[in-house]
Amino acid sequence: MDDQYQLKDEKNPSGPVIVKGKYKVWVDRNICIGAATCVAVSPKSFQMDNEAKAVIVRTIDEEELDNIIEAAKACPVAAIFIEDENGNRVFPK
Repeated sequence: MDDQYQLKDEKNPSGPVIVKGKYKVWVDRNICIGAATCVAVSPKSFQMDNEAKAVIVRTIDEEELDNIIEAAKACPVAAIFIEDENGNRVFPK
């Protein structure tokens, strides 16, 4: 794993994690193909680990929710999931 970033949750590097106090974000590692489009769109939210899978980094809380959603939308295999505090799916719908 690259030392240039810190994971949001070391025990669950791909989530689920709580973002901005109310959104649950996670990457399904079984779906992730390592395209890294999420990193290109939102490097404050996602980085690639040594298995070429997306992980969620601590600075995700500094990112705007819209940009996190855009990163999820950019994933060619829809491996990033976002839910609100009530468990309603924000993306993918």
